[in-house]
Amino acid sequence: MTPALLPAADPTINEAATAFMLVAASMVLLMTPGLALFYGGMTRAKSVLNMIMMSFGALGVVGVIYVLWGYSMSFGNLQDGTGDVGGLFTNPFHLFGLKNVIGADGSRLIDVFGVDVFIPETVFVGFQLTFAVITVALISGAVADRVKFSTWLVFSGVWATIVYFPISHMVWGGGVLSGAEGGLSAKIFGATDGVANVLPIDFAGGTVVHINAGIAGLVLALIVGKRLGFGSQAMRPHNVPVVMLGAGLLWFGWFGFNAGSELAADGLASTVWLNTTAATCAAMLGWLLVEKIRDGHATSVGGASGVVAGLVAITPACGALSPVGSLILGVVAGGLSALAVGLKYRFGYDDSLDVVGVHLVAGLWGTIGAGLLATGSGLFYGGGAKQLVVQIIIAFASLLISGILTAVIALALKYTMGWRVTEDVESDGIDQSEHGESAYELTGLTSGRFSTASAVTTSSARPAKTHEGASA
Repeated sequence: MTPALLPAADPTINEAATAFMLVAASMVLLMTPGLALFYGGMTRAKSVLNMIMMSFGALGVVGVIYVLWGYSMSFGNLQDGTGDVGGLFTNPFHLFGLKNVIGADGSRLIDVFGVDVFIPETVFVGFQLTFAVITVALISGAVADRVKFSTWLVFSGVWATIVYFPISHMVWGGGVLSGAEGGLSAKIFGATDGVANVLPIDFAGGTVVHINAGIAGLVLALIVGKRLGFGSQAMRPHNVPVVMLGAGLLWFGWFGFNAGSELAADGLASTVWLNTTAATCAAMLGWLLVEKIRDGHATSVGGASGVVAGLVAITPACGALSPVGSLILGVVAGGLSALAVGLKYRFGYDDSLDVVGVHLVAGLWGTIGAGLLATGSGLFYGGGAKQLVVQIIIAFASLLISGILTAVIALALKYTMGWRVTEDVESDGIDQSEHGESAYELTGLTSGRFSTASAVTTSSARPAKTHEGASA
């Protein structure tokens, strides 16, 4: 994903690549409203607006700070190779407010992968901004129905600064989890001409986005605590058609997410598009098969959740697999995630919309699975175990770094601002308390007495086997 800024006597903008990246960035931006609908439909009717606003709030906060210091912390070394701090992040003041990115003559140009295909650096900034936004928004699904909106907004800015921007630099900006000469892979297996002999594979964000958000969601769920009635009463999606609509928007936007990460409209981008589709279709079928065997029903919510699981899994591997390999990766991801969403009942953590079951599990599988299925270096293709070892290292390094730092941030906010709304507010519905609004002006719909289960089904839930919702 990371471009190289190379000197050129008279660089000329490549209009096709620039247009491609503008469209891709716009598609990824659409994913956050799509996620808001997906998550909103998953929650109970009395909390739907709060859930939607958590995504939009993340968009506002992260969009601002990415321009100010987020890009500088992530990719501030692109222009002149300076500003890197121990391979962990770049000096936040190096390109603060995008200084030197935009000059009197407009945006600087960056050469995509050093092949004389120049796009404005501002396009790359915008593309990366949308990634930062959706990653933070994903975490909100783990703490639906019960947290203060103000605390969430502060968390969004602090977490993006302390966790997301550094990990983005480590993986994509030439840091310790990249293929750079100073990275972990190069230290273990050596480097040639400044590049690791075994390049870590994370094409579009298995570590940076999904493992990162997944483990953050788990930590946050543990620190914030369970919803009232968790495990003893059904907390089902209140609007399944909205869930399906959100999943569809996410799937559409994901093509910008994955194919756009090639940074050019070329042959690899088209392969990435195909691999993304293949894995997603297979994952949906894998999830539905598990549901049918286990519960006797293949559900709409399961179908939507399987779509998301497949998209998550193929994200890191989409540029390294064949279409058949993508089918294998996808079907396994769908099955694993369908089984994983019940773990919260077994272990007693309230991950409301299954950020852990989908993002963490499918993200880990997709990142590690690339070490098995990559056509050039995967174990199953005769490449030996080196790629698999590197994939395991970057996956668990991301998990460890994000988990520890998230715990520090979440605990600090717990004992300063506080996370939880009062029990009365949670019982009656967080929308009225936090936003002074209700999603539906129908009698009894927003009161604590309304049973959202009636909007879907009247049958009783079996918590260990019933999927409440899944994250995107």
